[in-house]
Formats: sequence, C-alpha cells, structure tokens
Amino acid sequence: MEIVTEFAYTVREIEHCLIPMSDGTQLAARIWLPETASAQAFPAILEYLPYRKRDGTAVRDALTHPWMAGQGYVCVRVDMRGNGESEGLMADEYLLQEQNDALEVIEWLCQQPWCDGNLGMMGISWGGFNSLQVAARQPEALKAIITLCSTDDRFADDIHYKGGNLLLENFGWAATMLNFSAAAPDPQLVGDAWKTLWQQRLDAMPLLAETWLQHQTRDAYWRHGSVCEDYSAIKAAVYAVGGWGDAYKNAVPRLMQHLPGPKKAMIGPWIHKYPHFAVPNPAIGFLQEAKRWWDHWLKGIENGVMDDAACTFYLQDVLAPKGSYAERPGIWVQTSGWPDSQVQWADYSLDDRGLTPGLQPLGSARSICSPLTTGLHQGEYCAIWFGPDGPTDQRRDDAQSLCFDSQPLAEPLALLGDVRLQLRLASDTTCGQLVARLNAVAPDGQVTQITYGVLNLTLREDASRLTPPVPGEPMDVQLSLDHIGTRVPAGHRLRLALSTASFPLLWPSRELTTLTVLPALQRVQLPIFSGAAVPCPFGTPQAAAPAALQILRAAAPKRTLIEDVGSGEVCVKIEDDLGAVRFTEHGLAVDQRCTELYRTLPWDPLSTRADIQWHYRVERGPWSVEVDSRLQVHADAQWFYVEAQQHARENGAQVHHRTWNKRVARVAL
Repeated sequence: MEIVTEFAYTVREIEHCLIPMSDGTQLAARIWLPETASAQAFPAILEYLPYRKRDGTAVRDALTHPWMAGQGYVCVRVDMRGNGESEGLMADEYLLQEQNDALEVIEWLCQQPWCDGNLGMMGISWGGFNSLQVAARQPEALKAIITLCSTDDRFADDIHYKGGNLLLENFGWAATMLNFSAAAPDPQLVGDAWKTLWQQRLDAMPLLAETWLQHQTRDAYWRHGSVCEDYSAIKAAVYAVGGWGDAYKNAVPRLMQHLPGPKKAMIGPWIHKYPHFAVPNPAIGFLQEAKRWWDHWLKGIENGVMDDAACTFYLQDVLAPKGSYAERPGIWVQTSGWPDSQVQWADYSLDDRGLTPGLQPLGSARSICSPLTTGLHQGEYCAIWFGPDGPTDQRRDDAQSLCFDSQPLAEPLALLGDVRLQLRLASDTTCGQLVARLNAVAPDGQVTQITYGVLNLTLREDASRLTPPVPGEPMDVQLSLDHIGTRVPAGHRLRLALSTASFPLLWPSRELTTLTVLPALQRVQLPIFSGAAVPCPFGTPQAAAPAALQILRAAAPKRTLIEDVGSGEVCVKIEDDLGAVRFTEHGLAVDQRCTELYRTLPWDPLSTRADIQWHYRVERGPWSVEVDSRLQVHADAQWFYVEAQQHARENGAQVHHRTWNKRVARVAL
C-alpha cells in the first residue's frame, strides 16, 4: 500500500464535535476538512456507525478519510446514538430512529458553511446497510452512495438467518454488540459526563439475541430496512462493492439487477474489509475509484466513470484448501450489467453417474442423514477479524454427505453467478435442513469449497410462512447457492455435496432428519462465463498515514476443533483476540478479546450449546474501565433459552452487574 502524505488540499481535523438532534440528543462526530486560503464549501461524505470513532474504527478511519479530504471533500464520521461519545440509547440495529437521526445529520451538514449541499454516504457492513436505507428515504442532498459488504434483504442475507436457518453467528454477533455497546465514552472528549452516559447505556442495554430470535420468519421486523421491498425508492446513484470471501456478496448482483437508477458494482477476492487494505490480495486503489465516483456525482465532473463497464468482477483460481489466503491468483472481467449475456446457466443433473451435463433423471433414491457435526470444515459465516475463518479441506464433511461428482474437466471452467438447484426430496420428519456445497476435487484428492447454499425446509416455499414437510411426501425445492467468481482448472472434478447439517454454521433442526433424493430429474444449473479477461481497471492501493499506535499485544485470531472421543461431542473454539493497542496521540489504550465455544453431539439435535465471552478494557494513566460480557444459548424441542451476564468495573471496582434469563419459542426452527 502506498502511503500518501501530500494532497491537493491541506487537511484540518475536528477531533470531536456534537451534532444536535431535534429531541435534544447530541451525536458525536469526527470531521476532516480541506483547508483553503479563503472560505470555500465542499461536498460532504458521511460514514455513520455504532463502532466508536475514538478507537473502534480509528485505525481504518486514519487510512481513509484524510485521504479523501485531501481531494476536496469534507469527510464526516458520526457515532450513532448510544455509542462512542454520542448521547442517547440504541435499542437495536437499523431502527427507524437510526434513519431519522441520519436525516437530521444530513440536514445539519448542509447548514454548515464548509458544505456546499451535495452529500454522499459511504460505509461497510452496518454503514453499508444504512447507506442504502437512508438513500431509500430520499434526502434531497444525498446524491450518491458507496455501499460495501451490505445487503438489500435483512432476512435472506444478514448475520441472523440464512435460507431460513438460524445462524450461530446470530449469537456471536449479539454477544459482540452486547460488549461493543457497553464501551465507555472517553472522558478526554466528554468530560465528567462520561460516567453518566456510560451508566445509562449499561442500565438500558438490550439483549439483542432475544429480539432477533423472536422473528424466525421474514416478517415485518426484517422487511423494515430491507430495500428490496421497494428498489425504486432509491434515487441516489449506488456503487455496490463486495468480496467473494465476504458473507454479503449476493446483494451486489441483486442491486445491479433491480435498482432503476444509476449504479455500478465490483466484487473482488476480499473478506469483510475495505478493498484498499483487504485480504486476500490483490487489494486495489479503492480510494482513487471512490474519488472518481464522488467527483462525478458530487462535483459534476465528467470523468467517464459512468462510461466504464457497469460491473467488474474478479474470477479467482481454485487453490488447495486453506483457512485463509494472503493472495488469490485470478483475472478481472467486466460485464455491462447483471444479468449479462456473457453468463449462461448450463444444465447438469444429479444422476446415477454423478454430476452430469444435460438432463437425465436419477434412477434410484438416495438417502442422507448427516451427523450434526458435519460442516466443521466449512468455515465461519463471515470472515471479519483476519483469522483462519475460511473453509478447509472438504473431504471429511463430504464423507458425511451425499456426493455427486463430475468427470475430470477437459478444459478450465469459469463460473460467475449463482449455482441453482431444483431437487425433488422427501423428509422423514416435519422439519429439516438442506445444505448444498459445490466443491472442486483436485487430482491429488484435496477438496476445495467453491460455494454453498442452505435451506430450512419449513420455509422452502415462502420465507414468511411455515410449510412443514409432510413425512414421506415428495416436495420440490429450489435453492440458489451463493454467488461466485471462480476458475476451476482442467483435471479437477466438480462435486455437488448434499447434507442435512452444517455445524457450527447453522443451529440444528429440532429433530434428526433423513432426506431422500427421489428418482426424478434433479437439476443443477452452473453459471458459465464466456467473456475475456481485462487488465486490472483499478490503481494500486493508496491510503493516508496510519494512526500512531503502540502495540501492547498483537492480535491473534484462532480457530480450533476439539473432539471428545468418549462422548463424540465436538467443540469449535474461536478466539477473536483483537489485541491491545495504545493510541499515542491521545494515550487511550484498548484491549478487546473474545472466545466463542460452540458444542454439539453428532446425533442429538438438542445438545447444541453456544457460549460467547467478550472482554473489553480501556485505560489512560490511572483511569481504567472494563466490561466482561457472556452470552449462553441452548434449546429443547419447544424453546430457546438465552442467558447473559454483564460486569462493568471502573479502576478495578465493580460498578454494574446485570443478568438476563429469557425463553423464546421455537417456531420455524
């Protein structure tokens, strides 16, 4: 990455200012402004998050916002109410209050002498979500957005449910927010009010795990904030960015297909990070590309950004399986939009010979009842912390699955899009999960996962309505696997693996289920890309000077599989150690680490347990604050049981303790 220190404009930073809301609440902002000899107004770019501008996003903010401010933009990083140095309380994610506050922030920005009234929003993950949601509210000043690693459908593609199945990451994220939102404001910025603000947050802390569990179908709760409900509401220009290593890639082609207004898209090889410092490489000059976007939409400069190809995708080569990669070799390709004529879905069948080109029925029934420990090698739902979170060798999971192999490929195969399954099945229970993985089998036997999809059979017809399987009765199901951009080498086989479990990705169904693939046409459609490679259309990565940090303990993310040979219980241990650092400019030291334990027995669907513990410590000189949070979940056939505890200490003395014990009915799960 090239570090840039000289820009067209000198950058002045306002470290902390307060933006008043109509209800009296004040939101904290950090602002980077271009300096000029005489008064001048510039377009503003808003990033709006709950993750604490003081420390939570400060490292990435330093790389990004000063660079863009140096190009002639006011960059504004706002903490949502109830987080960081902002006042108020936050009850949940993506609430109407959150959107309304954003509209008031935009109005306030437009009233400042340094803002010319043209605004953009940019954000990754939560900030990408609310960029879309605020755009759908149509504030007049909001001309364009860049949304990264986000979704248009909160039920289909977020961290809570997937294919109607409950993600264990739902609890991982609930535990994360339980701790993140309990962080204390910095007394250096807010003065003596810090303790009152902190205590108010602790006293009103929501148990988000309970809230999210209460909505097990795609009801009004999830439809709120899902811009797919009305794509036409978005008038601002949209640049949608994703990564093949990220959980939110499916939204990018949907946005390109359905948004009626100006739009562009790119998907690279990256995990859940901004593309100028993401892994795996190649990282790109994302800031230069963003500048072109903003120059066109916020400054009216005709620079050709909208004359380029609408979509740019990276097709990554299949490699030997590994939990994380430093680099993914591959090629860049472009399309005029999505869908595109360069992608054609080719018919394959699951038949008696395996995965076969053409349409041939399966001659004899095949049944599968996977151990609930199947999926241990599938990796985490969303790779966030730079750990070994990706899928590893799939052979062990394949051994517990129903597999259909192709013949070795005579030529390399380029895939771009979603793999589509149309299957005819029967279940022996009134519930069940279908897990489908498309793998590449190397000549030496190693198996690399290309993509996967999952389906809760109770929600197979409509994610908002229960349709339990009738035991033994045939049912037709359709399932799209996650979008991919992949080149499979000649000599590899393709494998479609079907299973009835994926742990710890999914919480198991309440009953152990056997699925039978019936003698019928079992159709698979592969998205074959026929276009040519293009030179990388992006510059080399650039960034502003990094934040000045003293590393007190290096980050050390880790994932471990533990098997009790006596009982058969498997435990997946995820250690998200974010390390400890001191910001040398203002002296704040921050230590954050988490341990997630997910346990299950291979044949007991009611044995699954989740236990997540977070530790947060912040200190400066003799002052310190610590918060320890713990979330535990188990279930029987009728109920989920959610227990949580939170302890807060100031200078070693406990100042707050709270426990939760909740029960939520199993409805669709």
